[in-house]
Amino acid sequence: MNNSGWMAELIEVHYACSVLNNTLRTGNLKLTTDNRYLESFPAGHYVLSYIHAVSGTMIQSAPEAVALRPIQIPEHPQWPPLSSEEKSALKARIKHLLQERNAVLVAHYYTDGDLQALAEETGGCVADSLEMARYGSDSSAETLVVCGVRFMGETAKILNPEKRVLMPDLAATCSLDENCPADAFSAFCDRHPDRTVVVYANTSAAVKARADWVVTSGIALPIILYLKARGEKILWAPDKHLGHYLARVTGTDLLLWPGACVVHEEFKSAALERLHRLHPEAAILVHPESPDEIVDQADLVGSTTAMIKAVTSMDNEEFIVATDEGIFWKMQQLAPDKKLIIAPTAGEGATCESCGHCPWMAMNALHNLEQVLRKGDNEIHIDPVLREGAVRPIERMLTFARQHGISGKLPG
Repeated sequence: MNNSGWMAELIEVHYACSVLNNTLRTGNLKLTTDNRYLESFPAGHYVLSYIHAVSGTMIQSAPEAVALRPIQIPEHPQWPPLSSEEKSALKARIKHLLQERNAVLVAHYYTDGDLQALAEETGGCVADSLEMARYGSDSSAETLVVCGVRFMGETAKILNPEKRVLMPDLAATCSLDENCPADAFSAFCDRHPDRTVVVYANTSAAVKARADWVVTSGIALPIILYLKARGEKILWAPDKHLGHYLARVTGTDLLLWPGACVVHEEFKSAALERLHRLHPEAAILVHPESPDEIVDQADLVGSTTAMIKAVTSMDNEEFIVATDEGIFWKMQQLAPDKKLIIAPTAGEGATCESCGHCPWMAMNALHNLEQVLRKGDNEIHIDPVLREGAVRPIERMLTFARQHGISGKLPG
């Protein structure tokens, strides 16, 4: 079977195992699917590597101290309340401006539901990072308005340098991006020249320019497996929890940059256990940016798109969801009869800096979307030389996705 075939098979087997609650649980190394069944798939031996990965995985934190600068986490913005009539009028004005400016709206699943609805109503895109990265190139619009965080706007500009890219608020950044400054990261890479540099999409253009590969959560696993099969050792940044998860399930040698997401790191293990006892029939869906003790309780570990698919395909009536609660809008749209519960951030040691919703994602609203369309400010600019370096690892990811039939699109 060619590369495209076995990789597509791998994705299907991995997703099916997750949905059927056949993932490994650290501690008991349980895999309930019959090994002979998995071996019947051309890619089955990769899934079976789960059984051996935990004891043999080489997971390394940075051997030298990496001092991460403190980041300022903003308060969640308080937008003026709108009556239904005011909201309808505001949306009508935005629709008119989008048409007038030959602009299209691209919104992430974690943004406010009103923005996601408006993007769909106007022929725009609501998606995960992988599909957001691809969408701009497929659109004939001259202007892309990206509702999300800054690295998403930068990625859109890197891939579409001829287009104008606007954002409602250029200060809407990401804790992972902030925790991986380009100068410190570049020096870290220089100290480990024997490693292939793989960075998560949640990074600046300058960090991407230093990488060999860029990945999203939806494509990280097959790319890491591909690199492992080539015998490559990985330097991974910036999310240590996602890196640790990838190392555990693939057995790949990963050297981890010590960053973390303020949303996913706040989920609390003991509180999640108590919540599950109150809802014993609920399936637990976890994004792999979460800490191990949250991942270990999951019925499914996956990207935003994988979690949305799970709500529609699994038989459970209730779901406890460990990711940004902005995802509930799309989940409820596709599965209106399912009950969704946000995983707890309260409990011992809790600070609730995010409370299950990214404060930077919350900087996107109908109010400032209208303003950016009216004024035409908050434009993303990328230095042409920097873009040359950053586009290569992104295009490498997108080419890999095309070759192996990997998509972040939802069915339908």
